[in-house]
Amino acid sequence: MDYPIRTLLQVRPLLVGFRKRAGLSQAEVAGLLGVTQQTYAKIEANPTATSVERLFTILRLLGSEIVLVQSGESNDAMAADMVPDPRQAAGIPLPALKSKRVNVAAPSKVTPPSKKTERW
Repeated sequence: MDYPIRTLLQVRPLLVGFRKRAGLSQAEVAGLLGVTQQTYAKIEANPTATSVERLFTILRLLGSEIVLVQSGESNDAMAADMVPDPRQAAGIPLPALKSKRVNVAAPSKVTPPSKKTERW
């Protein structure tokens, strides 16, 4: 499912939701990041104050990613480019898909981000 982010205020609830969906506590995520639970709680409370590199690391741990879409494009426009299933176009009903619940193991400890800074 896509979660468009248009304001920085939307980042916090998404981080919390992704963590809970992954079945991880703040302490478990903190352990994977190599920081204390209190440090991770501060990041989760105000993710806009953390580095982009750390935010990407956290999202990767939680099984999420950032996708950028150029303004003016929508999912509907992208879906229009997709070729429809010929069976559906001919009015033939498609078989129902069975959903499977997949258990994802927690990732191993991630190396903390480097202290290098880029100068632009």
